[in-house]
Amino acid sequence: MPIFSYIAIDKTGKVINGNFEQIDRANSISTLTKQGLRPISLKMVKEKTDKFNLQNIFGGNKVKSDQLVMFTRQLSAMVGAGVPLLRALTALSSHVADSPTLRKILDGVIKSIESGSTFGDALAKYPNTFNDIYVNMVRAGEAAGILEDILQRLALQQEKSMSMRKKIKASMAYPIVLLSITVLAFFGLMIFIIPQIGKILTDLGGADAKLPLLTLIMLGISSFITKYWYIVFAVLGASIYGFMRYIKTKKGRYQFHYVLLRTPLVKKIIMKIAVAHFARTFSALIEAGVAVLEALSVTSRAVGNAIFEEALVKAEIEVKNGRTLSSVMEADPLFPPIISQMLLVGEETGQTDKVLVKVADFYEEEVDAAISGISSIIEPAMIVVMGSMVGLIAASVMLPIASLSQNIK
Repeated sequence: MPIFSYIAIDKTGKVINGNFEQIDRANSISTLTKQGLRPISLKMVKEKTDKFNLQNIFGGNKVKSDQLVMFTRQLSAMVGAGVPLLRALTALSSHVADSPTLRKILDGVIKSIESGSTFGDALAKYPNTFNDIYVNMVRAGEAAGILEDILQRLALQQEKSMSMRKKIKASMAYPIVLLSITVLAFFGLMIFIIPQIGKILTDLGGADAKLPLLTLIMLGISSFITKYWYIVFAVLGASIYGFMRYIKTKKGRYQFHYVLLRTPLVKKIIMKIAVAHFARTFSALIEAGVAVLEALSVTSRAVGNAIFEEALVKAEIEVKNGRTLSSVMEADPLFPPIISQMLLVGEETGQTDKVLVKVADFYEEEVDAAISGISSIIEPAMIVVMGSMVGLIAASVMLPIASLSQNIK
């Protein structure tokens, strides 16, 4: 975050100078004004960067989801008990032993609030920890005087999202392990086993022995990997790295999500996850008192899929032009009919947040069932792939041995 150096005059005419961290010049001027200071000079000294350390390399400088949920729960309880916000934040900061990063962030939030910023604006300076949903809900809670309720809803929202992510990771763990074992076994056989078998076959049949096509292909692949293993692994590593970098770009992310939404089996899960995220996030924002257009804007950035994000941006424009959200959703094939129907009920009864919570619960259960179903398909499929690979290698070895034994007879 940038560090600004300022010179200002207070109400008594005294000249004050100092440095502080702010997002930009506008925020810096606003902070000084709230403190009763009239800025004379303001310039950015430097862009503050984190020092190089092993924690940055391995992701140790991130706040874990469960830590953020616990912080939100504790802050909600303290604010609900009547503890002033600054005192609550100070107490939590001094007792966060398992997350130095969160402690550092809370210290920064405390300094910003002491400098005149609102709680929501202070959190907005740390977008990697407090996303748009968190910040906008806190701002809405501050404006309406219901910060305690908002923090409880935020904790519930985060718990639901964290639970879904854990279920997805747990369901995919076994297939990923099987795939990793398959790849390692393939390279192990090709580098260490097949060359030895090829040598035995050559010794038995001679240099001019006619080997089956399958055996020749396996020996050729093995020979290439053994001779040029550094090229093979370099190309594989570069390909994986390039792919991961590409899907982080705007165009690459869009194309990757487009392909996922056209892939059988995966398509249904991706759609259900996106719809569940939309319903729960949008309902939480509406319940917190955030305006519909602002809620759509925030939800589009938090839905987690570029195709759905584009659809929600278009929906925001349509709603701004006077259409109801239910009619916009009804015309978009991305969203299932239940979304538009429940939105229509919510618009007519004024309970959009409550009906969308029901939709979110329903689709989260659907996601669980779909993930369990696809896992039950992937696991035997991976076993078949491993068996086929071993079978091909065994066949490439047994065919020439059988042929050589007939020639000996």
